[in-house]
Amino acid sequence: MRIAVLGAGVVGTTSAWYLARAGHQVTVIERQPVAGNETSFANGGQISVSHAEPWANPHVLPRVLKWLGREDAPLLWRWRADPEQLAWGLQFLRECLPGRTRANIAAIVALALYSRRCLQELRQDFNASGQPLAYDHLQRGILHIYSDPAEFELAQRAAATMRSFGLDRHTVDAAECRKIEPALAASELPLVGGDYTASDESGDAHRFTRALAERAAAAGVVFRYETRVDRIEVVAGEVQGVWLQAAGAPAEYLQADAYVLALGSYSPQLLKPLGLRLPVYPAKGYSATLPLASGDGAPTVSLTDDERKLVFSRLGDRLRVAGTAEFNGYNLELNPVRCQSLWTRTRQIFPQLQLAGEAQFWCGLRPATPSNLPLIGRTPLRRLWLNTGHGTLGWTMSCGSAAALADLLSGRQPEPVFPFLPR
Repeated sequence: MRIAVLGAGVVGTTSAWYLARAGHQVTVIERQPVAGNETSFANGGQISVSHAEPWANPHVLPRVLKWLGREDAPLLWRWRADPEQLAWGLQFLRECLPGRTRANIAAIVALALYSRRCLQELRQDFNASGQPLAYDHLQRGILHIYSDPAEFELAQRAAATMRSFGLDRHTVDAAECRKIEPALAASELPLVGGDYTASDESGDAHRFTRALAERAAAAGVVFRYETRVDRIEVVAGEVQGVWLQAAGAPAEYLQADAYVLALGSYSPQLLKPLGLRLPVYPAKGYSATLPLASGDGAPTVSLTDDERKLVFSRLGDRLRVAGTAEFNGYNLELNPVRCQSLWTRTRQIFPQLQLAGEAQFWCGLRPATPSNLPLIGRTPLRRLWLNTGHGTLGWTMSCGSAAALADLLSGRQPEPVFPFLPR
């Protein structure tokens, strides 16, 4: 089939790769000059199945109340005159019920485990071909750390739930945390313990996406960069084509046998005029990329500070610090208070950190669903498919989501059970 993939972030690019590998003729439309240049650009850098507990859980509401009025809160909700935000928030509250949280964890773990396996197989295939993918990846696991005994106790329950679904997330004491990551020995954080998932990984999602896009292009996938998707044309419930706009060129009409919507947070905007509403809302995340000096004192194991919702990933001679969520529509302005909070917490955990230059701050819009489950599969509009709404786990779930989508479009039953569609 001729398939048009709308979007070349990590989800769109992996979709293009797996669809082409399944024998389809693929064209990718992307408004940026290169792949992975928006939400995938400077994220936390983790392949983190251990992050399977969704934001929506029974314990989040007391935390949100505690964070009210704090500009540096891990989760910052800015009320707007926005019915989409209100509808999303009400669905989020429903997903906080214990039964729904457990079901969501089970689904996230299943997809994320499958996706991590797909990534590892993809990497092995490229290694065997003599053209390895270079993206600063490390296979040293992810360590979640805690300084609050109450939070640590809740985390142990979450870890037990994830283990029951097949994830190797194990609780360790403070001494073991420092043994796993020696850079924590100098930490000013009063550690009480942690959870370690040895099978998780880390790396640079932007470098991965660009490298995979280059391989996909060499294999015959057509990438149309600096081209915007203006609208989808539908007649009698069936997509007929998409209208495109490239800089300095007349509008263009592109037709295909199937269309995959992988525009992240912007997916709902394209579907709303067609009468389809997706439960996807932008959650702005922040990051700081720190250039490291010799004898840097930085970690080499990827870390997650669950209490502050921050992650730390070593990317070669850089340290990426990322996290938090700000619900403020499509606003992409850097908030200096939130940027400073990243740096303050980093200094607290790694007081001996040595830098070779200034921190580079960034923010991007994660496409969040209330449940943290992505939307993958066929829409009510014939020939239109979804691969969006991956929230904080876009890179973690990307290869598995793409492989499953390729199976669905090719008429095969994917692994695990799909599709993930709006409920």
